Amino acid sequence: MTEALIVIDVQNDFCPGGALAVAGGDEIVPGINTLMTEFDAVILTQDWHPAGHSSFASQHEGRAPLELIEMPYGPQVLWPDHCIQGSPGAAFHPDLETDRADLIIRKGYNPAIDSYSALFENDHSTPTGLEGYLRTRGIDTVTMVGLATDFCVNFSAVDAARLGFGVTVRLDLCRAIDHAGSLTAACDGMTEAGVTLA
Repeated sequence: MTEALIVIDVQNDFCPGGALAVAGGDEIVPGINTLMTEFDAVILTQDWHPAGHSSFASQHEGRAPLELIEMPYGPQVLWPDHCIQGSPGAAFHPDLETDRADLIIRKGYNPAIDSYSALFENDHSTPTGLEGYLRTRGIDTVTMVGLATDFCVNFSAVDAARLGFGVTVRLDLCRAIDHAGSLTAACDGMTEAGVTLA
């Protein structure tokens, strides 16, 4: 076994009706559940923010969601409050077959820094521990699906490729926020990093 499926942030707040809804975010759940049966290792990631997280627009007076600001670790999009630890919005979509998961990686729990990638926080140096897990299990190839294509899937895929993993992103089982051309930029960046877009 050298391959894993990594399911990124299929949570209520990223699905229709959620605080940071991605259009069609719930449509990919049945296909992801089916794909899980093809992999010996399945890993889920979960956005897991404390209340008052520094990436929330509500914490920056006069700022609105989707504005870009500079943080000590670099540029940061400000988001609506979402995926707050223990809230219904942070829970996985109820139809996602979470019992198939060998590991759940929670990210974004540091109040001072956001974490899009399944592998690193947004400073691009603080690890989540996923790399070590994959390597100790002998996994060198990953397929990624989930939400959102242009943010958490993108950052996760690029980081995994840079670490030397073989990476495929199943675009049919992802959905994007696509704000200000972010989807095109993300797909270009993933391709440049050596990610296979399928």
